[in-house]
Amino acid sequence: MNTQPEPKTFAFDEFSEPLVAKAISKYPEGRQMSAVKTLLDIAQRQIGRTTGSAWLPQAALDAVAERLGAAPVRIYEVATFYTMFNLKPVGKYQLQVCTTTPCWLRGSDDIVSACKKASGIAHFGESSEDGLFTLTEVECLGACVNAPILQVNDDYYEDMDAARIEALIGDLKAGKPQPPAGSLGGRASSAPASGQTTLLPASGSGE
Repeated sequence: MNTQPEPKTFAFDEFSEPLVAKAISKYPEGRQMSAVKTLLDIAQRQIGRTTGSAWLPQAALDAVAERLGAAPVRIYEVATFYTMFNLKPVGKYQLQVCTTTPCWLRGSDDIVSACKKASGIAHFGESSEDGLFTLTEVECLGACVNAPILQVNDDYYEDMDAARIEALIGDLKAGKPQPPAGSLGGRASSAPASGQTTLLPASGSGE
């Protein structure tokens, strides 16, 4: 289980600083708050890069507020609204399961069960004992045509089933790199699972 202590201070590092400046520069004077989500994302990624757990301690939220010239509570409002921001330490791999209607109709209950079985996590919002995984329930991930979906960190894995979930998590446990994002059922983009059925070359056309 990931039990990192709450850091007392936070500052954007030399890698993050140019990204912060670029994000703020996109908005006119007095509208810097428009960059809040980008700065929170940069901060979370920096912490993930340096500690192995991508999350936002209060020190990071306060640093974003100071940089944007905003009251800290305005930053807290944004960070607590979006599930993309983690307010406590998470595992190296965040397993984000969509359980809304399209994924549910295509078997997301099995996906949840397989994630729990393979990772050893009992409930959403918890991390595995080895600190590798955190299981999160999320709203629609927007890839309904290839449901059910599992998002691992930034990558979408589509056309999932229990066997594919267990194989994926098993590989990550073994230290293997994440596979390329996309359908793990062999589907090309959002083509029919059974293969192309229309706009086929005419027979004998030589195409």
